[in-house]
Amino acid sequence: MTATTTKPVPAVELIHVSRRFLTPDGKSMTAIRDFNLTIQQGEFVAIVGPTGCGKSTTLNLITGLAKPSSGEVRLFGEPVNGIDPRIGFVFQTDALFPWLNVIDNVIAGPMFRFHPKELAYELARKWLACVNLSEHEAKYPHQLSGGMRKRVSLAQTFINEPQILLMDEPFSALDVQTRVLMHDELLRLWSEAKASVLFVTHDLEEAISLADKVYVLTAGPATVKSIYEIDIQRPRIAAEIRYEKKFIDISQTIWNDLRDEVMLGAARAEISS
Repeated sequence: MTATTTKPVPAVELIHVSRRFLTPDGKSMTAIRDFNLTIQQGEFVAIVGPTGCGKSTTLNLITGLAKPSSGEVRLFGEPVNGIDPRIGFVFQTDALFPWLNVIDNVIAGPMFRFHPKELAYELARKWLACVNLSEHEAKYPHQLSGGMRKRVSLAQTFINEPQILLMDEPFSALDVQTRVLMHDELLRLWSEAKASVLFVTHDLEEAISLADKVYVLTAGPATVKSIYEIDIQRPRIAAEIRYEKKFIDISQTIWNDLRDEVMLGAARAEISS
Protein backbone atom coordinates (compact mmCIF):
# COMPACT_ATOMS: atom_id res chain seq x y z
CA MET A 1 0.00 0.00 0.00
CA THR A 2 1.48 3.36 -1.08
CA ALA A 3 1.40 6.22 1.40
CA THR A 4 0.01 9.46 0.05
CA THR A 5 1.49 12.82 0.92
CA THR A 6 -0.67 15.90 1.30
CA LYS A 7 0.68 18.97 -0.46
CA PRO A 8 0.75 22.00 1.84
CA VAL A 9 -1.89 24.58 1.04
CA PRO A 10 -0.55 27.89 -0.31
CA ALA A 11 0.09 30.63 2.22
CA VAL A 12 -1.67 33.21 0.03
CA GLU A 13 -4.10 32.84 -2.87
CA LEU A 14 -5.92 35.48 -4.89
CA ILE A 15 -8.42 33.73 -7.14
CA HIS A 16 -10.02 35.73 -9.99
CA VAL A 17 -10.05 38.81 -7.77
CA SER A 18 -11.35 42.19 -8.91
CA ARG A 19 -11.48 45.35 -6.83
CA ARG A 20 -13.62 48.34 -7.79
CA PHE A 21 -14.29 51.55 -5.88
CA LEU A 22 -15.91 54.93 -6.35
CA THR A 23 -13.78 57.96 -7.14
CA PRO A 24 -14.50 61.32 -5.41
CA ASP A 25 -16.52 62.41 -8.45
CA GLY A 26 -18.75 59.34 -8.18
CA LYS A 27 -17.30 57.26 -11.01
CA SER A 28 -16.53 53.57 -10.70
CA MET A 29 -12.85 52.69 -11.04
CA THR A 30 -11.36 49.20 -11.32
CA ALA A 31 -7.98 48.88 -9.59
CA ILE A 32 -7.39 45.18 -10.32
CA ARG A 33 -9.36 42.69 -12.38
CA ASP A 34 -9.38 38.90 -12.71
CA PHE A 35 -6.21 38.82 -10.61
CA ASN A 36 -4.65 35.45 -9.75
CA LEU A 37 -1.66 35.05 -7.44
CA THR A 38 -0.29 32.16 -5.39
CA ILE A 39 2.44 32.22 -2.76
CA GLN A 40 3.52 28.85 -1.42
CA GLN A 41 4.54 28.44 2.20
CA GLY A 42 8.08 29.78 2.63
CA GLU A 43 8.16 31.29 -0.86
CA PHE A 44 9.45 34.78 -1.69
CA VAL A 45 7.33 36.44 -4.38
CA ALA A 46 7.88 39.91 -5.84
CA ILE A 47 5.43 42.08 -7.79
CA VAL A 48 6.57 44.64 -10.35
CA GLY A 49 4.49 46.89 -12.56
CA PRO A 50 3.96 50.48 -13.66
CA THR A 51 2.96 53.21 -11.22
CA GLY A 52 -0.70 53.01 -10.20
CA CYS A 53 -1.20 49.41 -11.34
CA GLY A 54 -2.79 48.19 -8.10
CA LYS A 55 0.19 46.72 -6.25
CA SER A 56 -0.73 48.35 -2.95
CA THR A 57 -4.40 47.41 -3.47
CA THR A 58 -3.28 43.79 -3.65
CA LEU A 59 -1.56 44.09 -0.26
CA ASN A 60 -4.66 45.67 1.28
CA LEU A 61 -6.78 42.75 0.10
CA ILE A 62 -4.41 40.25 1.70
CA THR A 63 -4.33 42.10 5.01
CA GLY A 64 -8.11 42.29 5.12
CA LEU A 65 -8.11 46.10 5.07
CA ALA A 66 -10.05 45.91 1.80
CA LYS A 67 -12.48 43.35 0.42
CA PRO A 68 -12.59 42.10 -3.18
CA SER A 69 -15.50 43.20 -5.33
CA SER A 70 -15.43 39.70 -6.82
CA GLY A 71 -13.26 36.62 -6.49
CA GLU A 72 -11.67 35.25 -3.33
CA VAL A 73 -8.60 35.89 -1.17
CA ARG A 74 -7.36 32.99 0.96
CA LEU A 75 -4.71 32.59 3.64
CA PHE A 76 -3.60 29.00 4.25
CA GLY A 77 -6.71 27.78 2.44
CA GLU A 78 -9.21 29.87 4.43
CA PRO A 79 -11.02 33.02 3.23
CA VAL A 80 -9.67 36.28 4.64
CA ASN A 81 -11.90 37.47 7.44
CA GLY A 82 -10.56 40.67 8.95
CA ILE A 83 -6.97 41.45 9.91
CA ASP A 84 -4.96 38.27 10.42
CA PRO A 85 -2.36 38.23 13.25
CA ARG A 86 -0.15 35.87 11.22
CA ILE A 87 0.68 38.76 8.85
CA GLY A 88 3.60 41.14 9.30
CA PHE A 89 3.85 44.37 7.30
CA VAL A 90 6.92 46.46 6.46
CA PHE A 91 6.00 49.86 5.04
CA GLN A 92 7.77 52.20 2.64
CA THR A 93 8.31 54.61 5.52
CA ASP A 94 9.22 53.08 8.86
CA ALA A 95 6.50 52.88 11.49
CA LEU A 96 8.68 53.65 14.51
CA PHE A 97 7.31 55.55 17.50
CA PRO A 98 9.52 58.66 17.80
CA TRP A 99 8.98 58.94 21.58
CA LEU A 100 10.26 55.37 22.23
CA ASN A 101 13.85 54.18 22.11
CA VAL A 102 14.94 51.33 19.86
CA ILE A 103 14.28 48.42 22.19
CA ASP A 104 10.90 49.77 23.29
CA ASN A 105 9.91 50.12 19.63
CA VAL A 106 10.82 46.49 19.04
CA ILE A 107 8.83 45.16 22.02
CA ALA A 108 5.69 47.04 20.94
CA GLY A 109 4.28 44.02 19.10
CA PRO A 110 4.85 41.42 21.84
CA MET A 111 3.47 43.81 24.47
CA PHE A 112 0.37 44.39 22.34
CA ARG A 113 -0.01 40.60 22.24
CA PHE A 114 0.23 40.48 26.05
CA HIS A 115 3.62 38.76 26.24
CA PRO A 116 5.27 38.99 29.67
CA LYS A 117 7.46 42.08 29.76
CA GLU A 118 10.67 40.20 30.61
CA LEU A 119 10.13 37.78 27.72
CA ALA A 120 9.40 40.68 25.34
CA TYR A 121 12.71 42.34 26.23
CA GLU A 122 14.56 39.04 25.89
CA LEU A 123 13.12 38.53 22.41
CA ALA A 124 13.85 42.14 21.45
CA ARG A 125 17.51 41.83 22.41
CA LYS A 126 17.74 38.64 20.37
CA TRP A 127 16.34 40.36 17.26
CA LEU A 128 18.41 43.49 17.74
CA ALA A 129 21.47 41.23 17.80
CA CYS A 130 20.24 39.62 14.57
CA VAL A 131 20.18 43.03 12.86
CA ASN A 132 23.44 44.20 14.46
CA LEU A 133 21.88 46.90 16.62
CA SER A 134 22.64 45.58 20.10
CA GLU A 135 24.77 48.63 20.88
CA HIS A 136 21.98 51.03 19.92
CA GLU A 137 18.98 49.81 21.94
CA ALA A 138 18.79 52.98 24.06
CA LYS A 139 18.85 55.39 21.10
CA TYR A 140 15.78 57.11 19.68
CA PRO A 141 14.71 56.97 16.00
CA HIS A 142 15.94 60.51 15.26
CA GLN A 143 19.44 59.43 16.33
CA LEU A 144 19.61 56.64 13.72
CA SER A 145 20.55 56.57 10.04
CA GLY A 146 17.96 55.51 7.47
CA GLY A 147 19.48 52.05 7.22
CA MET A 148 19.50 51.61 10.99
CA ARG A 149 15.87 52.70 11.24
CA LYS A 150 14.98 50.11 8.60
CA ARG A 151 16.83 47.44 10.60
CA VAL A 152 14.74 48.38 13.63
CA SER A 153 11.62 48.02 11.47
CA LEU A 154 12.70 44.54 10.43
CA ALA A 155 13.35 43.53 14.05
CA GLN A 156 10.00 45.09 15.00
CA THR A 157 8.29 42.88 12.41
CA PHE A 158 10.20 39.60 12.74
CA ILE A 159 9.89 39.54 16.55
CA ASN A 160 6.19 38.75 16.02
CA GLU A 161 7.14 35.64 14.00
CA PRO A 162 4.86 36.40 11.04
CA GLN A 163 3.97 33.49 8.79
CA ILE A 164 3.23 35.93 5.95
CA LEU A 165 5.34 39.04 5.39
CA LEU A 166 4.02 41.86 3.20
CA MET A 167 6.56 44.47 2.11
CA ASP A 168 5.51 47.64 0.29
CA GLU A 169 8.64 49.18 -1.30
CA PRO A 170 10.39 49.02 2.08
CA PHE A 171 13.83 50.14 0.87
CA SER A 172 12.90 52.74 -1.75
CA ALA A 173 13.90 55.71 0.43
CA LEU A 174 17.42 54.37 1.05
CA ASP A 175 20.53 55.17 -0.96
CA VAL A 176 21.69 52.50 -3.41
CA GLN A 177 24.53 51.17 -1.26
CA THR A 178 22.42 50.89 1.88
CA ARG A 179 19.60 49.28 -0.08
CA VAL A 180 21.87 46.47 -1.30
CA LEU A 181 23.05 45.83 2.27
CA MET A 182 19.43 45.67 3.40
CA HIS A 183 18.67 43.13 0.68
CA ASP A 184 21.25 40.77 2.15
CA GLU A 185 19.93 41.46 5.66
CA LEU A 186 16.39 40.63 4.59
CA LEU A 187 17.42 37.44 2.79
CA ARG A 188 19.28 36.25 5.88
CA LEU A 189 16.36 36.94 8.22
CA TRP A 190 13.87 35.39 5.79
CA SER A 191 15.93 32.22 5.36
CA GLU A 192 15.85 31.75 9.14
CA ALA A 193 12.21 32.72 9.71
CA LYS A 194 10.78 30.78 6.71
CA ALA A 195 7.95 33.27 6.26
CA SER A 196 6.04 33.58 2.99
CA VAL A 197 6.85 36.98 1.47
CA LEU A 198 5.06 39.27 -0.96
CA PHE A 199 7.42 42.11 -1.89
CA VAL A 200 6.12 45.09 -3.88
CA THR A 201 8.73 47.14 -5.74
CA HIS A 202 9.32 49.37 -8.75
CA ASP A 203 12.93 48.17 -8.89
CA LEU A 204 13.24 45.18 -11.21
CA GLU A 205 16.80 44.34 -10.11
CA GLU A 206 15.63 44.37 -6.49
CA ALA A 207 12.83 41.94 -7.33
CA ILE A 208 15.17 39.52 -9.13
CA SER A 209 17.80 39.71 -6.38
CA LEU A 210 15.33 38.71 -3.69
CA ALA A 211 12.53 36.61 -5.12
CA ASP A 212 11.84 33.02 -6.08
CA LYS A 213 9.18 34.26 -8.46
CA VAL A 214 8.39 37.64 -10.06
CA TYR A 215 4.90 38.67 -11.14
CA VAL A 216 4.64 41.33 -13.86
CA LEU A 217 1.42 43.33 -13.73
CA THR A 218 -0.29 45.18 -16.54
CA ALA A 219 -1.00 48.90 -16.46
CA GLY A 220 -4.21 49.51 -14.51
CA PRO A 221 -6.65 48.01 -14.14
CA ALA A 222 -4.03 45.50 -13.09
CA THR A 223 -3.99 41.85 -13.87
CA VAL A 224 -1.12 39.39 -14.11
CA LYS A 225 0.66 39.68 -17.44
CA SER A 226 3.36 37.07 -16.79
CA ILE A 227 5.13 35.10 -14.07
CA TYR A 228 8.88 34.40 -14.01
CA GLU A 229 10.65 31.76 -11.95
CA ILE A 230 14.01 33.16 -10.79
CA ASP A 231 16.37 30.26 -11.27
CA ILE A 232 19.29 31.66 -9.29
CA GLN A 233 20.75 29.47 -6.60
CA ARG A 234 20.33 30.31 -2.92
CA PRO A 235 21.82 31.53 -0.67
CA ARG A 236 22.35 34.73 -2.64
CA ILE A 237 24.52 37.77 -2.08
CA ALA A 238 22.60 40.63 -3.65
CA ALA A 239 25.67 42.79 -4.17
CA GLU A 240 27.32 40.08 -6.28
CA ILE A 241 24.67 38.21 -8.24
CA ARG A 242 23.53 41.25 -10.24
CA TYR A 243 26.80 41.08 -12.21
CA GLU A 244 26.29 37.44 -13.19
CA LYS A 245 25.26 36.66 -16.76
CA LYS A 246 22.20 34.70 -15.66
CA PHE A 247 20.97 37.68 -13.62
CA ILE A 248 21.51 40.07 -16.53
CA ASP A 249 19.70 37.74 -18.94
CA ILE A 250 16.71 37.36 -16.59
CA SER A 251 16.60 41.12 -16.05
CA GLN A 252 16.58 41.80 -19.78
CA THR A 253 13.84 39.22 -20.42
CA ILE A 254 11.53 40.59 -17.74
CA TRP A 255 12.23 44.22 -18.69
CA ASN A 256 11.24 43.50 -22.30
CA ASP A 257 7.90 42.34 -20.91
CA LEU A 258 7.52 45.12 -18.33
CA ARG A 259 8.59 48.00 -20.57
CA ASP A 260 5.40 47.99 -22.66
CA GLU A 261 3.26 48.27 -19.50
CA VAL A 262 5.41 51.09 -18.10
CA MET A 263 5.09 53.01 -21.38
CA LEU A 264 1.34 52.43 -21.49
CA GLY A 265 0.95 53.60 -17.91
CA ALA A 266 2.99 56.75 -18.64
CA ALA A 267 0.93 57.50 -21.76
CA ARG A 268 -2.32 57.19 -19.80
CA ALA A 269 -1.00 59.49 -17.07
CA GLU A 270 -0.05 62.10 -19.67
CA ILE A 271 -3.50 61.99 -21.27
CA SER A 272 -5.28 62.36 -17.93
CA SER A 273 -3.08 65.24 -16.72
